[in-house]
Amino acid sequence: MKILLTLDVESGTLAAPLFRGMAQDAKYYRLAGRIFADFSGTIAIPAVLAALLGKWLDGRYGTEPRYMVILLVVAFALSAYAVVRKAKMYKNAYERLMNEPK
Repeated sequence: MKILLTLDVESGTLAAPLFRGMAQDAKYYRLAGRIFADFSGTIAIPAVLAALLGKWLDGRYGTEPRYMVILLVVAFALSAYAVVRKAKMYKNAYERLMNEPK
């Protein structure tokens, strides 16, 4: 088996030609992964906690589904607010990344 490697003169590293462009795009992939993880947690965790707490309160006070619905609406509103703030923050991070010298 023969593997061809090339020397990247700028960085001084060996790289397979197939993966040469991926090293340059790694910072974008890291940012995308961070955004995905952050937004997923921002949306899912409050919703799950609100549903569990609402279900427990409804069972305790016999008010099914009042507390669960109220807490889910509050969780949705707080998540929406947090997502908008984080989207602005990540927009600025992406713009800084785009303006970096290559």
